[in-house]
Amino acid sequence: MAAAVLDEIAAMAYAAYPLEGCGLLVGTPGTTTAVVERFVRCRNTVESARVYTVDPLDHLHAERAAEDDGFEIIGVVHSHTHSEPYPSATDVAQAPDPSWHYVIVGLKRAAPEFRDYRIADGDVTELPITVV
Repeated sequence: MAAAVLDEIAAMAYAAYPLEGCGLLVGTPGTTTAVVERFVRCRNTVESARVYTVDPLDHLHAERAAEDDGFEIIGVVHSHTHSEPYPSATDVAQAPDPSWHYVIVGLKRAAPEFRDYRIADGDVTELPITVV
């Protein structure tokens, strides 16, 4: 993932604060490594500090634009405003696709913290984020 993408994700999280912000990752999927081409900021339709729901219209637009460019939606991003950047029970229960990357940006500390997870059948596995 490019440093500029991480900067966009952090900007989204701070702009949404004190609510949770969210968006989608667009790129090329991979069995061991995915390549993130861009981040698409989306509206959190529940406007909550504890949960998020990606606006379906934003998702549709992001998916169409990704397909037009030869990419896919490969994951979702959301912020945790006051807790660790680890999937909550709600995050795990609502994870729609086991092949997706679930990136959480934590705002609990002075600097944003980014973590990437795969969530499949209730199991959470952390993956490294490589900045290029």
